[in-house]
Amino acid sequence: MKYYVLILIFLPIISFAQSDLDKFLKGGEIIVNGLSFIKGNKPKTDSKTIESICIKNKLSDKITFKLAGKDAEGNDVKKELVVQKEGKECVFDVPKGVWAYEIDLANKDVYKKGEYKLDDDITITVKED
Repeated sequence: MKYYVLILIFLPIISFAQSDLDKFLKGGEIIVNGLSFIKGNKPKTDSKTIESICIKNKLSDKITFKLAGKDAEGNDVKKELVVQKEGKECVFDVPKGVWAYEIDLANKDVYKKGEYKLDDDITITVKED
């Protein structure tokens, strides 16, 4: 009797077409991927680059922010951002490393100059000293 009940329970499961099982598995995969998207899991990015560097301007006029550095192959890389008063500009996919920076005012005077080690996303705020 026990075996007869077990056969009746498992027979419908075994006799279903495989495409239904495939649909079930695909549906489960979509749900899991959807939940991971909502949860905020981001795919790992290339560890040799920084996703974004943003510059905020709190000065009374626009500025020009210049970056100069090298990529992984040793090629020179230059970035230049013009940031309006009370504005914010970003540059994306920048190689990690030591970068020279220069902040020029609207009248072409150099406001600040130096070097900065870039190894993670950053927002730089330029304001009066």
